[in-house]
Amino acid sequence: MTLDHRLHAHRPDLADARLEGQVAAERYFIGEPARVTSGLADLRRAPQRDAPLDAQLWHGEAVRRFEERNGWAWVQAERDGYVGYTPAECLGRLAAGAATHLVSALATYRFPEPDIKAPPAETLPLGAQLHACSAKEDFLELGDGGYVFARHTERADKLWPDAPATALRFLGIPYLWGGRSFLGVDCSGLAQTALLLAGVAAPRDSDMLRDSDTLAKAMPPDSPRKRGDLLFSPGHVVMALDGEEVVHANAYHLAVVREPFAAFAERLAERGQAVTLLRRR
Repeated sequence: MTLDHRLHAHRPDLADARLEGQVAAERYFIGEPARVTSGLADLRRAPQRDAPLDAQLWHGEAVRRFEERNGWAWVQAERDGYVGYTPAECLGRLAAGAATHLVSALATYRFPEPDIKAPPAETLPLGAQLHACSAKEDFLELGDGGYVFARHTERADKLWPDAPATALRFLGIPYLWGGRSFLGVDCSGLAQTALLLAGVAAPRDSDMLRDSDTLAKAMPPDSPRKRGDLLFSPGHVVMALDGEEVVHANAYHLAVVREPFAAFAERLAERGQAVTLLRRR
């Protein structure tokens, strides 16, 4: 059996204990619970700074840590199952309690004290999970230290059901392969972010989104488009705003753009490609 390395933690020397009997490895380990304590944590294909960036994790996300060596941790994200290497300094212990809030601004700062003039300790992305222990004037005091501007947050159970509206908040953000934040985002990172914040358990990559039977109903590619539809072409995904426009992060504009579907389809045709599938929630 061949298991997808993106979603199953296994190497010849070490594998997730849940995979014992499915893959061969020198040893198996169940993994230690940890969470992201930095603003963002890059997930790279190998434990080195110049390895390809495959995904990113937001502050507060839970992971299983299978190994820590030479400053790198080999982990699997609990939310979407993605496996990769992240700097060990980005991880810490699980919070004492569940997240109480999440960042609702495209980006916000964690301050060392409740004062906007204080030098920010770090930047937190949209969707970052926070555990607030108290409120002080306009700030939330976080259980793991620091303060966040309260009006840049919402309750942890808050949902944004209009996924296209969330995607549109990223207009102009640069395209970044593997990105999932205000610093840069790729096509599937944009779609996944919008869906996760709408309460939809969405996988990370475009082929995973395309093949996910539990995500949405598969429909013929020439079906009339409705708001929120995901349209797939080879290696790419866009989100319909209505029957005429789409929003997507793409390498042609090297940014997140809103454009007529006809313009997108014309570029596909120039490369001998077309939309191959439509999925509707």
